[in-house]
Amino acid sequence: MIKKNEKKVSSLFEENIAYMEQVLPVKDSFDIVRRDIEIGGRAAVFYFIDGFTKDESMLKIMDSFFGVKEEDMPVDATTFARRYVPYVEVDVLQSFDEVLRNVLSGATCLFISGYEVCIAIDCRTYPARSVDEPDKDKSLRGSRDGFVETIVFNTALIRRRIRDPHLVMEMVEAGQTSRTDIAVCYMKDRVDQALLDNLMKRIKSLEIDDLRMNQQSLADALFKRKWFNPFPKFKFTERPDTSAACLLEGKVVILVDNSPSAMILPTSILDMVEEANDYYFPTITGVYLKFSRALITIGTVFLTPLYLLFMQNVDWVPDMFQFTIVREPVYVPLIWQFLILELAIDGLRLAALNTPSMLSTPLSVIAGLVMGEFSVSSGWFNSEIMLGMAFVAVANYTQPNFELGYALKFMRLMLLVLTACLNWIGFAVGCILIVCFLAFNKTLSGRNYLNVKLN
Repeated sequence: MIKKNEKKVSSLFEENIAYMEQVLPVKDSFDIVRRDIEIGGRAAVFYFIDGFTKDESMLKIMDSFFGVKEEDMPVDATTFARRYVPYVEVDVLQSFDEVLRNVLSGATCLFISGYEVCIAIDCRTYPARSVDEPDKDKSLRGSRDGFVETIVFNTALIRRRIRDPHLVMEMVEAGQTSRTDIAVCYMKDRVDQALLDNLMKRIKSLEIDDLRMNQQSLADALFKRKWFNPFPKFKFTERPDTSAACLLEGKVVILVDNSPSAMILPTSILDMVEEANDYYFPTITGVYLKFSRALITIGTVFLTPLYLLFMQNVDWVPDMFQFTIVREPVYVPLIWQFLILELAIDGLRLAALNTPSMLSTPLSVIAGLVMGEFSVSSGWFNSEIMLGMAFVAVANYTQPNFELGYALKFMRLMLLVLTACLNWIGFAVGCILIVCFLAFNKTLSGRNYLNVKLN
C-alpha cells in the first residue's frame, strides 16, 4: 500500500539507481554494498548491508539468476520472483520508502531493468548471542532459555510454547530515525480488545525520533508517568515461559528489537511481585513462596521506619523487645545513619556492577570489613542500625522486579524522613501516602495497581 506522498519506483532503471545512489551513502559507507549483475540479458543491481546477508543463500540465488535466458524473462517482476527466485521470503516493493527500510534493516533489494518495482529478498541474518538463561529471572526447575536482542528469535521462543492459531504477532515500527521493529503479541480470543486498540493507536501515532533505550524509550513515549510516583507502569521479563503464561491469561506482550526482555501489560502490584518459581513447585510451596516474599517486601519498607519511630519513643517498646533498644552512645543521629547507609548500599551495588568478576571477592571483603566492623567500632554507626540495614539490603533481592524494588526504597526513605521530622504523625502520613501512590498509580489500561478503573 503506497502512501500519498511516497516516491514510487520508476519504470526507468537508470532513474531508480540514481535515486538509490543519491539517498544511500554507498560511496561513503563501506558496509552498504552495491552489486551489479546481468540477469537474462538485462542490467540488474543488488543493494544490501554487509554482515546482514547470508552468503550461502545469496550464492544459490545468484546461481539461479545466471541460468535465466533472455527469452525466458517474464513480463512482470511478480512472475519473475515466483519462477526464478529460489527463496522463501520474497516481496515486491513499489515505493522507495519500503525499499530503503528493507535495505537498512538487512534485506537484499534487487532492481532489474524493465521492471517498475523492486524485489526484496529477506535472506538476512543478525549477529546474536546464544539463548541462555537470564541472569535476573532465574528458575530452579523451569526452562533455561531466555530472550535475546533479535526480535525474530524472541517471537519464535513464544511461538514454540503456544501452538495456537489465535496467537497473533503484529509487527509495527516506531522512531523516524531508528525505525525500530516492535512486535505486539496477543491471543486473539482472550485479549482485552479495548486495551489492544488503545495500545495499537498509541504506537502508530508515536512522534518520536528514535528508541535509543529500546523498551524504556517506548514505555516513556506510550505513557507519560508522573515524576513523583515511582511505581512502574509495565512489567518486564526476560523469560519466554513467563511471557507465554501472560499471553494465555489475556495480557499483551510487547517485544522491541535489540532488547532482550518483554514488556507485559496490563499489570498490577500482584503481577509485579510474581516470579517463575511460584508456578514450578506444588501449590502449597508456591503459596508459601508468594506469602514469604510479600511479607519480606513489606518488611523492607516498614522495618527501619518503625525502628526509628520506636527509638524516638522508647517507652513504646514492649518488654520482650527491650533488647533491641540502642544502648551504646549515638554519635550520629539515627536518621542520618539510616540515610547514609541507604546511599552507601547503592554505592556498593553500583561498584559491584562495574567490578570485574576477578575482583569481586576483594571488593566484598573490603566492604564487609570497612562498612561493617570498622564503621561500628569507630562510632559512625550503631550495630542495631547496621543489622537492620543489612536485612533491608539482602531482602531487596527477593523482589524480582528491579524497578519496583527502587520504588519501595523511595517509599522507605519518605517514611524515614517523615518519621524523623514529625514522629508518629509523620509515620502515619507516610503510610497514607504509600497507599495513595498505589491506589492512584494509573497504568496504560486505565486501571491502577489495585485493578480499579480510573477515569
